[in-house]
Amino acid sequence: VQLQASGGGLVQAGGSLRLSCAASGSIYATGWFRQAQGKEREFVAALKWSSSSVSYAYYADSVKGRFTISRDKAKNTVYLQMSSLKTEDTASYYCAAGEGYGDYRALSAYDYWGQGTLVTVSS
Repeated sequence: VQLQASGGGLVQAGGSLRLSCAASGSIYATGWFRQAQGKEREFVAALKWSSSSVSYAYYADSVKGRFTISRDKAKNTVYLQMSSLKTEDTASYYCAAGEGYGDYRALSAYDYWGQGTLVTVSS
């Protein structure tokens, strides 16, 4: 499985961006993580879905209510809609995918990683 992340850029505080993560194979869970300069990679959001397409979304407290993770099954693409962006959201954002086992907040729960896409929020 290969993941292609895109959609990063420069935006003013209070603005919005949508990140995309296109997958080349079958996946059952996707996560978005971010890594600010000099900091560890941290969990942002995750989406799990069953064979019946029922999905479950999870968010870090720091983005809850501002970010929305969603999936386009036909395109095999997962999105992270980011709104009300803050300067502290500035980071490289990474999408990850896996079988859906383990703690969705942990890096170890994911088998595949995309390249980072940089989000810069200016004040």
